[in-house]
Amino acid sequence: MNNPWDLVDLRVFCAVARHASFNAAAADLGISPAYVSKRVADLERALSVTLFRRTTRRVQISEEGALAYTWARRVLAAADSLNEEVTGAKGSPAGTLRISTSMRLGRNHVSHVLSMLQKAHPGLQVWLELLDRRVDLIGEAFDIDIRMAEVTEPHLVRHLIAKNKRILCAAPTYLKRRGHPAQLAELAMHDCLLYRERHLMFGVWRMEGPNGSESVKVTGPMGSNHSDIVRNWALDGHGIVLLSSWDVAPELKSGALVRVLPGYGEVANVWAATAARPAELPKIKVCIEFLAKHLTRGKFALDTSIE
Repeated sequence: MNNPWDLVDLRVFCAVARHASFNAAAADLGISPAYVSKRVADLERALSVTLFRRTTRRVQISEEGALAYTWARRVLAAADSLNEEVTGAKGSPAGTLRISTSMRLGRNHVSHVLSMLQKAHPGLQVWLELLDRRVDLIGEAFDIDIRMAEVTEPHLVRHLIAKNKRILCAAPTYLKRRGHPAQLAELAMHDCLLYRERHLMFGVWRMEGPNGSESVKVTGPMGSNHSDIVRNWALDGHGIVLLSSWDVAPELKSGALVRVLPGYGEVANVWAATAARPAELPKIKVCIEFLAKHLTRGKFALDTSIE
């Protein structure tokens, strides 16, 4: 018996559910809002349920819609797996790749590597989203999340992309004015520039050093969720900053910034997080291998030589 809906209906429905908006779903899919409304209405009639509660201000998924969304994702994943595994068996991987990562890592490194990936595999359609928060990989329909943190979610699989460490540094002008701290605890008496990325606990720096794992509560006059901003403030002499070695490598090599407490560091390896089953898809496997290769060597690699 034929289903009264097709995969297009499911893709449109899932896009509306992800964005909680008919207009945003239309923009994402490159179709008109009127066509989105029509496909959702057709699917509601076919299933004899109300998938969304609509008001003038928002679109909220219904209880039946949430159940349908779970099944629709499974159906679409199965369809994508069929297409991609067959295509991958014939040659170059193909299909859409939805990837998320943090701002600076994505802008300066991941985006360039993905450009190279798409040229090597023109059958791939790449969507990269830069976010300053931890994503719901499955709920937001991302294939890969590139993060500088351990993958702790039990339903996700982690893949090591590059080894990395966060280090302490400051401008010579600041250290001349305030002095060099001799112990980690002394950071509590210094101006520290606070940077909060995705998962980090704001104002607490956890470090590995000569005495093992230590933490210190720090404060300072300025803070941001963008690493390039706090790096600029550090260059201006406002205080001590804790950033990835690749994020400050040029400034450390030029002397614009210098190491503080060089015996201390915070492990912040770069990981790719994927859902368990999709990690086996050719497009995802190729992408992870490509990222691991080009983020550790080559023109757009992360410079972790200073640790």
